Amino acid sequence: MLYVLTGVVGLLLLFGLWTPVAGTVLAIFASSSAFQHPTDPWNCIFLGTLGAALALLGPGAWSVDAYLFGWKRVELPDRKS
Repeated sequence: MLYVLTGVVGLLLLFGLWTPVAGTVLAIFASSSAFQHPTDPWNCIFLGTLGAALALLGPGAWSVDAYLFGWKRVELPDRKS
């Protein structure tokens, strides 16, 4: 069952659909997997970090989320000293 959920999360991230939710779920799954398999936790730690980064960064310009909801872009103003 966990492999099916991980596959669904991977497909969501591949297409860029519900990226913050899918990234958070990936980070949670990878963190729990790192504690369940203590012999080699570094792959799980890497995937957890990647999932957290994707959840915080959000979808890209060519994702389904950007097409449906618009691409959120943060533009910083120039500093005038």
